[in-house]
Amino acid sequence: MSAMTIIAEAPRLILRRFDATDLDAVAALMANPDVMRFSLGVYSREQSLSLLERLIADNKANRPTLYAAMHRADEKLIGYCGFLHQKVGGKDELEIGYRFHPDYWNQGIATEAARAVRDYGFGRLGLDHLVSFIHPDNHASRRVTEKNGMQLETEIIFRGFPTQVFGISRPVQTAALCKLQIKTLWKFQ
Repeated sequence: MSAMTIIAEAPRLILRRFDATDLDAVAALMANPDVMRFSLGVYSREQSLSLLERLIADNKANRPTLYAAMHRADEKLIGYCGFLHQKVGGKDELEIGYRFHPDYWNQGIATEAARAVRDYGFGRLGLDHLVSFIHPDNHASRRVTEKNGMQLETEIIFRGFPTQVFGISRPVQTAALCKLQIKTLWKFQ
């Protein structure tokens, strides 16, 4: 695995950019009814290919996007975690989104991934605020967001479903440090 493709790391995961060789794993994940339970339904292989092509294009354009979650123990693609572009109350937001194969549920894997993406967003990308959209019946995802430091901010209807929007802002000390680093860089240019 090329170091150039790695976005973030967690104790049991490596988050990397998607590439064309990931189609089989993505198609299997998106065709799983358990994985897609709180979504609009399972994806066909063609829909998965379209998704993968969009993610690869986002990566090439250096846009925040979803990343392949590789299990360290066997370097197997077990899901994804990253950013989805959303609107909340007319405001553009980046959502931390994730899906994992059921074999890896209830092990803290999604929490590790979400924390790594949160830290990447606040640290490397300098984002000020992140959200996660959670269906009210998806208790496991709600636990992940809460362990990620997020709090319920509002409730909306999203794609026809009731949706809870959890959010977190960059910690003040991190924001101040980033501003200090930017000022320091300007002084030396």
